[in-house]
Amino acid sequence: MTFKPLGKHLIAGNWVASADTFSSEPAHGDAYQYSVGTPELVDTACRAAEAAFWSYGYSSREDRAKFLNAIADEIEARADAITEIGTSETGLPEGRLQGERGRTTGQLRLFAQHILKGDYQDRRHDEALPDRQPLPRPDIKLVQRPIGPVAVFGASNFPLAFSTAGGDTAAALAAGCPVVVKGHSAHPGTGEIVAEAVAAAIKSCGLHPGVFSLIQGGNRAVGQALVQHPDIAAVGFTGSLGGGRALFDLCAQRPVPIPFFGELGSVNPMFLLPAALASRGEAIAKGWAGSLTMGAGQFCTNPGIALVVDGVDADTFVKTVTEALGDIGNQTMLTDGIADAYRSGARRVSGSSGIRELVGTACETRDAAPYLFETTGDAWLANEELGEEVFGPLGIVVRVKDEDQLRQIAHGLQGQLTCTLHMDDADNELAGSLMPVLERKAGRILANGFPTGVEVSEAMVHGGPYPASTNFGATSVGTLSIRRFLRPVSYQNMPDNLIKDK
Repeated sequence: MTFKPLGKHLIAGNWVASADTFSSEPAHGDAYQYSVGTPELVDTACRAAEAAFWSYGYSSREDRAKFLNAIADEIEARADAITEIGTSETGLPEGRLQGERGRTTGQLRLFAQHILKGDYQDRRHDEALPDRQPLPRPDIKLVQRPIGPVAVFGASNFPLAFSTAGGDTAAALAAGCPVVVKGHSAHPGTGEIVAEAVAAAIKSCGLHPGVFSLIQGGNRAVGQALVQHPDIAAVGFTGSLGGGRALFDLCAQRPVPIPFFGELGSVNPMFLLPAALASRGEAIAKGWAGSLTMGAGQFCTNPGIALVVDGVDADTFVKTVTEALGDIGNQTMLTDGIADAYRSGARRVSGSSGIRELVGTACETRDAAPYLFETTGDAWLANEELGEEVFGPLGIVVRVKDEDQLRQIAHGLQGQLTCTLHMDDADNELAGSLMPVLERKAGRILANGFPTGVEVSEAMVHGGPYPASTNFGATSVGTLSIRRFLRPVSYQNMPDNLIKDK
């Protein structure tokens, strides 16, 4: 059965329309009208979230795990409808939507398992030392507690895994925090049907309806009202550097500032060390072409920069990747706006001093084809703009003079989500000299791989120093992401019956 959206907001269990509407802009299929969000709806949703916190924030781990699993079940029950409208809105292939749905339900279930263990609470206990001299020590216990309602902004490039019931929402709910989601206008129908799944889970688990609300897209006033609402305790965001920085500043300017966990962008440089380049440069080039163009390059971990020491092996690498990218056809981008921004970014790079275009495209529609440029290490060091993300399948090969210049460029990098070392045994010494630098630059460092797959697991870090993210000590993927929405509380000489094991 074809899913026909209501075009409404979900506010504390009720489907609510607003006076103004906007039209979806699907890659193919029917367009639908959706209600525009308003500050008044934000206020209603946030107040309901605060009311829900007093029960949900003190619910048992077992009850929250049951809720997370119920959301996953309800999403899977709507699998076909989600795939249908998701592919229509975004242009992503069915296989990608199905895989992303599995990732979304998988992380909900992983978080359910994780909180049942109780380790996320980081419990610590200093037993009383009444006879200690010169002063006795009191009994002190530490437990992590949920911080309160969380605002989540849906991402354009992940309609499921980083949107309505994606990683930020799952982490906040696992921690015991109600969530208010601002849906992304690129996929409002997908957001609505996932919200329907969450609402069904709330009802089946008997929870306060304010534990989750979805407000569809609106003007900037909606986002501003959400991050500055006094009941919101933290914000999770995945999106552009400009948009994220504006919201970050609003959070800091509140009368009571709150943490803003923004994942903003990265060029994810790859360092092709000499021995690896000599022995398997062609294979790395073909792998890079595939990674660079996967999903039309619309991944925050897209490896946009390849650094090589200039010479014959670099010539072979460039020739191979140029040929590989030339064989890749156009792909549909998520929105017209993203496609326009991609071409604008390509023009910015193309117009930079010391840049040579190797692969280009004249496409002026929502479709996109790869761009490939090359430059020198000197030109890279002279132009900071070359290190700014272009969201899409655009790559730059940087030919450095020698290993010293490779290290110099590493030192000058902005914060990254990932950095990659392509290396053989003979490269160990050079790799060892780069590691302390890259550890300060990135949240994830890879050896002999490509960063476009982000495993949802216990040990994953998806974050990094600014501008990769706004909080270098946090991750938006993996079980550690739950810690963003907790804060430590110490209890001194407190009876155990008053310290609830939640």
